[in-house]
Amino acid sequence: MSTFDHFAAIAPLYARVTYSKREMLCKVASLPVKGKLLDVGGGTGRVISAIRDCVEDAIVADISFGMLKEAPRSALKPVCGGSESLPFADNSFERVIMVDALHHVIDHADSAREMFRVLKPGGVMVIEEPDIRTFGVKLIALAEKLLLMRSHFLAPDEIEKIFGVGQARTETEDGTAWIIVEK
Repeated sequence: MSTFDHFAAIAPLYARVTYSKREMLCKVASLPVKGKLLDVGGGTGRVISAIRDCVEDAIVADISFGMLKEAPRSALKPVCGGSESLPFADNSFERVIMVDALHHVIDHADSAREMFRVLKPGGVMVIEEPDIRTFGVKLIALAEKLLLMRSHFLAPDEIEKIFGVGQARTETEDGTAWIIVEK
């Protein structure tokens, strides 16, 4: 059974949207850093393009070929793959980010384990998600359900629990939550 790829359909438009939370992401991810950064569920590369100057090497992984087609290959390396089974060796990246994508994955816990697996010891992982506790994000969640997307939003404390007690901390601002995990 074939499913509609919502992301391939919106990729050309999505690629034109700029990422506006650069300073906060750099702060919570402790950027700049020497080494490699992996943007999981990074689609068109809009986020990693905004912080590309903060790392030596940048890789964007996404399951949608349509989104990756829009990624600027001169600035980063696109890799097609799902977040539940990342095609990288253990301890490969100094930083791992996932921006506005966790609610789209099939299995939150498997995705979190995989991102932690590829993170080097001493590395930092940041999951940036819309804060479902806010009214505006509740409307977005409803709209995504009506569009038959498989979205499943988690509150920041639910995302923290995936990593275990004391493993993650959260910062919030203007309807956005950043869950920070250090290895």
